[in-house]
Amino acid sequence: MQKKFNIRKGDTVLVLSGEYKGQQGKVLEMKTKSDRALVEGINLVSKHTKPNAKNPQGGIVKKEAPIHVSNLMLVDPATGKPTRVGKKRTEAGKLVRYSKKTGEEIK
Repeated sequence: MQKKFNIRKGDTVLVLSGEYKGQQGKVLEMKTKSDRALVEGINLVSKHTKPNAKNPQGGIVKKEAPIHVSNLMLVDPATGKPTRVGKKRTEAGKLVRYSKKTGEEIK
């Protein structure tokens, strides 16, 4: 069974703890098996690469590393502020995420 998270690919999130605390970024990928997310510009690591077709020079490349979802909080697209996330059913019977702060649906 697949795990359910309040954060999805494409969401803007705020980092709650660690070296990048207070910074925001867009979720590039969710790694559900390890409860981690890849966030644009967050948790950058230096990776040493050999010369290849994509990078003929080789050298050191800065790359995002996964960060645990417990250290992330969804940013409400309507207000631009961090919010907790709830789930509720619409009249059509579809389960949707909503902002606990504003009560608005998160797309």
